[in-house]
Amino acid sequence: MSSPLPLVTFRNLKKKFGAHSLFNDLTLGFSQGERAGLIGPNGSGKSTLLRIAAGLETPDKGEVICRRDCRVVYLGQEDSFPSGCSVEEVLLDAVKDETDEVSLHVRINRMLSQAGFADPSENADNLSGGWLKRLSLARALVQEPDLLLLDEPTNHLDVLSILWLEDILASARFSFVLVSHDRRFLERLCNTVIELNQVYPDGYFRVKGGYSRFIQERFEFISAQQNLESSLSNRLRRETQWLRRGPKARTTKAHARIEAAAELGERLDDLRSRNRMGRTVEISFDSTGRKTRKLIRARGISKELSGRRLFHDLDVTLGPGMCLGLAGDNGCGKSTLMNILAGRMQPDSGTVKHADGLKIAFFDQKREELDKTLTLRRALAPDGDMVQYQGRMIHVAGWSRRFLFRDAQLDMPVSYLSGGEQARILIARFMSEPADVLFLDEPTNDLDIDSIQVLEESLLEFPGAVVLVSHDREFLDNLADQIIGFDGRGGTAHYASVDQWIETVLRGSPGRKTGSRKKKAASGKSGKSGKPAKRLSYKEQKELEQIEERILEAEESLDRCRAMVESPDIIKEPSKLALWCTRLQEEQERVDALFQRWEELEGKANGSWK
Repeated sequence: MSSPLPLVTFRNLKKKFGAHSLFNDLTLGFSQGERAGLIGPNGSGKSTLLRIAAGLETPDKGEVICRRDCRVVYLGQEDSFPSGCSVEEVLLDAVKDETDEVSLHVRINRMLSQAGFADPSENADNLSGGWLKRLSLARALVQEPDLLLLDEPTNHLDVLSILWLEDILASARFSFVLVSHDRRFLERLCNTVIELNQVYPDGYFRVKGGYSRFIQERFEFISAQQNLESSLSNRLRRETQWLRRGPKARTTKAHARIEAAAELGERLDDLRSRNRMGRTVEISFDSTGRKTRKLIRARGISKELSGRRLFHDLDVTLGPGMCLGLAGDNGCGKSTLMNILAGRMQPDSGTVKHADGLKIAFFDQKREELDKTLTLRRALAPDGDMVQYQGRMIHVAGWSRRFLFRDAQLDMPVSYLSGGEQARILIARFMSEPADVLFLDEPTNDLDIDSIQVLEESLLEFPGAVVLVSHDREFLDNLADQIIGFDGRGGTAHYASVDQWIETVLRGSPGRKTGSRKKKAASGKSGKSGKPAKRLSYKEQKELEQIEERILEAEESLDRCRAMVESPDIIKEPSKLALWCTRLQEEQERVDALFQRWEELEGKANGSWK
């Protein structure tokens, strides 16, 4: 079986930016039929490698070999078009060198239709960020590339636009290389995953298969490399002890063995250096430890902007340990709802009540709170060279290293830092102040995958409440225990997962309130449901108002029983274990009964109970 034809090959590539080396003798290539996901830490050179492949940047040393008949098309992170052009003219300009005008117009119209542009004469200057990205994608695809290079193509795309792009790339006949931190996107599209990272001997690690297979093989490789470091360290220690013996031992020692010991030391130093490069950001959020059951309670809130309804008569209750995810198209009102819940904006109607002394931390996707004229040192420590964290003082140099900044960057202006590095500054600010509620608006933008996973784990451990907007489906599903989905027409509904919201939107039907038990108990009513009192008796209405508290209390009791059943002391005593197992079953039945009653009352209130 013949190997795939190479499209672009890099040989002994070297590239530096200042004192920072991106590549050192990097040799790899992309082949026909390959759908490669290119990942790696911020600053590892992913974007630079794509630009070198596209001929937009030159390496310091080495060569780039491109197959002579290969059409390489590059789609960068920034979207720019000639001013005053229509969407059709943007695509025409991209293929202006082609001569068959009839087939060209057919191709362009088909591409515009596929991208969702109903009016070819629409001015590109008037497009929103998400639609600008769609136009950039359409411009790249209409050129019919042999190799398409995509740098963070899902940035600024909402979930449904990401699904559209997935469908396009899944059915593509061309090869592509995409830089992305969206794990689900990588898993669904890629047949090869390559990580650029100096932790590997060749500067990269390549796996044939999807992202999940890559994770498994990378774990095995890194574990083996760490075990090898331990083994080499023991060998070198033994050799060093032998060499330190008296003169008689040294004279009987073979000269070749002495040289081998020196080579072993060099190899170990290199291995240690690479293993240290594999460290990740240290993220841990500090909570106030507040025990208040209801941190934020919104009732009947509505909002319109520019005459367009975003949401209406929406109820939200947030308590400790909850994570509320917001899903919807760009511009549907997710960020507006976050700002209203955080008290940074007022609703048109309804009320938002915060617990007394509530402490809030807000991560703004627009980076509006980051003064880019400041140095990194002042951005991390505004009042000196010390940062207070969890009751102790940490020097700014040590604090910056937690977020993978180098000491040489401390006096560098924030404007010189990458998007991922700027995002890490905001996360550092998050960590330095205790909070009851974290609001995160697209926190994964520009972060590498390892940083996203550390952020994910830290948020799961955060004891306060979290409100999260993200187009990263994996991130949102792993964290959110309830989803409010926006239909783009002013309607909202509660869902158990992002996929459930997507299915509802694709069917074109309004969502229904759903979710896990904990989600249902905490979320309140959908904005479209109307006031329950119209269909309930007075007694039933009072029962419905109180049942949320009863469910939460029952779940706490259930958790206590479960903890006792799993306790090592109880497991050792069969009689006590049997007693607690019986209690656990009783508490589970009580919770089930309360949820059944809650669903009955909610259904009756909405007129849907049969």
